[in-house]
Amino acid sequence: MDQDTLARIAGNRPTAAAAPTLPHPLPMLVPDAAWFARLEAPDSIHGIRHGARVSLLVHLLAREHRLDDRRTTALAVGAAVHDCQRRNDRADNGHGKRAADWLTRHHSTVTEHLESDLPTDLLEPVATAVALHDVAHSAFTPAQTDAYQRARPLVDLLKAADCLDRYRLPLTRWWPDASQLRVDVPPWLYPLAFDLAVHSEQARLDGATQLEALDHARQRLITG
Repeated sequence: MDQDTLARIAGNRPTAAAAPTLPHPLPMLVPDAAWFARLEAPDSIHGIRHGARVSLLVHLLAREHRLDDRRTTALAVGAAVHDCQRRNDRADNGHGKRAADWLTRHHSTVTEHLESDLPTDLLEPVATAVALHDVAHSAFTPAQTDAYQRARPLVDLLKAADCLDRYRLPLTRWWPDASQLRVDVPPWLYPLAFDLAVHSEQARLDGATQLEALDHARQRLITG
């Protein structure tokens, strides 16, 4: 991210819609820099800030779709690390499966650090959501389709939350496309996701640490 790119992004805010009362504090899980496959990845467009924002968006989407607290918390853990095993910032086919395998091996370390619960009976469906987040529904293999059917709400919610953070990308044609999603996204969540990305990226450019930038953006959502 650079200032000129962020200024272009900020000038294209989606139409605002009235938001409901948000939970306070807004739940957000921040991944550890050591979990990423590349040294430069934590500060990249698929790094710490992206994972943390997607975890917050998972919470808000899950609340809209009445997902129970237990599965919501578990899915947010997966959201925080869904891109941690990327090898580059382009398509990188298979990065979701690599992150799912990594989470399966390290879930105890991850949950302890994030202070969030990922029960063993939910590890497989959460790992499925992580593994399939980068695979289009139309491209699912028979085995992936079977796994999707067993974890469908989690897969679709993670895909939607990940999509909502596409406002960080420089071209508007890469921004969220609701036609690609299998869950409804309320209109108010689009500008909220936009503000979350813009405020955190601006704070980072202004010299804030990763945590400071994310906290700043989270507070802006509450205070306006």
